[in-house]
Amino acid sequence: MIGRDPRASGVMLRQGVVAALLATGHDTIDLGVVSTPIIQHTIRRLGARGGISIGASHNAAEWNALKFFGANGIYLSTAEAGELLDIYHLKRFSFAEWEGIGKLRAEPNAVDPYLDELARVYDFERLQGLKVLVDCCNGTSSLILRRMNERFGFQFVLLNERTDGVTFAHEPNTSRRTVGLHLAPLMKPVGADAGFLFDADSDRIGIATETGEAVNEEMIQPMLADYQLPRVPGRLIITNLSTTALLEEVASRHGARVVRVPVGRQAAIDALTSYRPEQVALAGEGTGAVMMPQFRFVYDGIATMLAILSMMVEGSKKLSELVGTYPKYSILKGEIGLTSRRIPDLLMEIQDRYSDGEINAVDGVRVDYPGKWFHVRVSQTEPVVRVICEQKGQAPTALFHDLMETVRSYV
Repeated sequence: MIGRDPRASGVMLRQGVVAALLATGHDTIDLGVVSTPIIQHTIRRLGARGGISIGASHNAAEWNALKFFGANGIYLSTAEAGELLDIYHLKRFSFAEWEGIGKLRAEPNAVDPYLDELARVYDFERLQGLKVLVDCCNGTSSLILRRMNERFGFQFVLLNERTDGVTFAHEPNTSRRTVGLHLAPLMKPVGADAGFLFDADSDRIGIATETGEAVNEEMIQPMLADYQLPRVPGRLIITNLSTTALLEEVASRHGARVVRVPVGRQAAIDALTSYRPEQVALAGEGTGAVMMPQFRFVYDGIATMLAILSMMVEGSKKLSELVGTYPKYSILKGEIGLTSRRIPDLLMEIQDRYSDGEINAVDGVRVDYPGKWFHVRVSQTEPVVRVICEQKGQAPTALFHDLMETVRSYV
């Protein structure tokens, strides 16, 4: 299975991917412009050997990439990805003879079977009465949500719905800041019950309440944990070291446990392989990207949005009331450009200076204290050092500024 998001370079990459697959004897089904979650669902539905998604998720329009999936429809583990790279670098693949070249066909309607699967989990009829404002950021969510309006009578009001491969209306980032700039100011004028902002690939979301408040993206995984834990047998929640501690508080209410792993989707996928599927209630990160067992652990922003709408309807609460039921955790996030190689010295100084806390050095340095924590790490995707601090109640401003100054002095 292959598919792509609307980015202009995706047309070029698609040609290369198709040529390589056909040349090595693989029959290939092209789903066209679709979300990555739809590709993953279709791999399992049609029994494919795997899939490739061409897209760059929350990154700007000039970026692009290939995402690889196995026969189970989920991302390759670190070991599998390493094996794939070894095959490529060692050229341990063979081209088919002319009579064995693979066949290519299109599958133009992969959206409806995907929506059927969502409809088996969520009560679409109860959700139809909500007026929902959605910023599609010129990405694949518009294709899905328009079809949901047509088929099921939803009231999705779509912004930036025209797919575009060169110029997005804004960066497809689902942070609170982006929601506050582009979506939240329109909530009251439109009279929407809830607002959602998608990245270009529809695998993560940001949210705004009916009052026009942009909700911190860190709230999404705790809310989904609250929704999931009464409904599934699993008692484990997988998240990364930079995600809010509110998750532990929510988990404890349901007798569940949080498993923290290094930052990055690959670490979450690797952690999933360490447990039986029925043990895990939720997996994801504090960026608005989560995976649920009902959908075999696919990062899916549409499913996440429907879960939050279901929480509103089932609890008879407005979105602002729902968000307000959780205790306040204040999180500060910063980044500093990386121009030196003194990272080991930096991390050692932080461990020495904050040795009175509980130290975790699996990914950079995370230090926990009662009621607060911080995490300093080098990004895997950009030349920056990230600093995150959180405290229950008021923001840990002094600690955050002290850490930022320490990082600046090294990098």
